[in-house]
Order: sequence, then structure tokens, then C-alpha cells
Amino acid sequence: MSQIFPGEVFANTDEFDTGIRQLLPKYDEMLEVIAHCLPTSTRRILELGCGTGELSLKILNRYPEAKIIALDYSPRMLEFAQAKITAAGYEQRWTGVQADFGDWAHHPAEFDIGREFDACVSSLAIHHLKDEIKFKLFQQIADSLSHHGCFWNADPVLPELPALSEVYEIAREEWATQQGIELAAVRAKVGTSNTQGYSNPDQLATLDTHIHMLAIAGFETVVVPWKYYGLAVFGGWV
Repeated sequence: MSQIFPGEVFANTDEFDTGIRQLLPKYDEMLEVIAHCLPTSTRRILELGCGTGELSLKILNRYPEAKIIALDYSPRMLEFAQAKITAAGYEQRWTGVQADFGDWAHHPAEFDIGREFDACVSSLAIHHLKDEIKFKLFQQIADSLSHHGCFWNADPVLPELPALSEVYEIAREEWATQQGIELAAVRAKVGTSNTQGYSNPDQLATLDTHIHMLAIAGFETVVVPWKYYGLAVFGGWV
């Protein structure tokens, strides 16, 4: 299988948007939860790990006054997202930056993106960080949000018990069968990822661990607006 960055998932970027919807149940619903959780007054948004731009599009569609600065370390993902954003007519409201958000967490002064964001969002990216780096990132996000700013993350979470791992996997298999999806064929298109920058192959943490880290990192209110077996949207306000 082809070597890819963690988060790129598929060896061929053209297959990502279709493939991720076949691998993950309720992918669009999960992203739409993030878009719906942003206050209507949201204007300035930081996105960490924009991938092919699907979350960006949902947010820009919903909030006509919003602008997004999106960090992603994958040149091919950024190129794909930029083309999609431009085709939708949102190029004046979206700025893609090739960068590792782990670097941003450790050295924010080296990034010319400013602070005082109304919101920060991420999907299917932060779970590639080891827990100590996740916590450092959450601290930096909290420090970079304006008063009452919010953060929302959509990610797979580690089951609290081995028995739940089986439950989650059976649920995914049954969902795929109901959709007429052959998971083996989809998984055959997935590349093999190695460590790249601060990101690694899956470094999952439990939902409780995420909630605890967010609270210690400076989020006054931490909530979980959506969960489907091993997938969750969680975050809160500073």
C-alpha cells in the first residue's frame, strides 16, 4: 500500500470524500453538528486539519459572514480543498496554510495567523496526536479564542472497555451492510501512514480523557453534543 501522512487515509486524494463516507457512519451528520454548534455571531474561525475542505464548506455555507484560516500539513489535501472552496465561490473567505498544527501548539509566535478567534474547529485530525500533545494543543486553542469563544472537535474515541470495541465494530459492520458497502473493498484503498511531524497513526483517547483535558486546559464549559458509538463531537467554551 502507498505511504501517506496520518489523516490522508487514502492513497488517492480523489477517493477521500467518497471513501470516508463509506468508512465512517454518519460522516456528514457529524460535521453538520459542528457547523450547527457555532454561534450565529461567529466571524473568525481557525480550522485545524482541514483535509479536503468538507467541514469548511459546511461552515461557509451556513455562515455567510464567516472567514476561515485552515491549517493542514498535507500539500495534496490543501490543494484539493482550495480547488473545492474556489469552485464554490468562497475563495475570499478561506485561507489555507500548509502547517503542522502541532508546531502551532508549541510555537504560536512563529505563525502569522493572529489570535482572538471566535471559534476553532477540527475533524478527524487531532486523534493522530499523542495525549500530551493533544493537551498542549487544547491549551493553545483556549489561549487563542476570544472571550466566550468555542472549540468543536469531531474524532474517533477510544472505547472505555474491550467489550465496547466489539460493540462499535459490529455497529460499523452492520451499518455498512445496510448501506450496501463492502468495507473490505474500501479498506483496500487505504494507504499506510507513518509518523509525520507531530502526527502518528491513530492515538485514540477515551471521551472522558478528552473532557478532562479540555477542562484543565481552560475550557469553562465542556459538552458532548453528538456521539455515535466510537465517534464523537465534543468541545466547549472558554
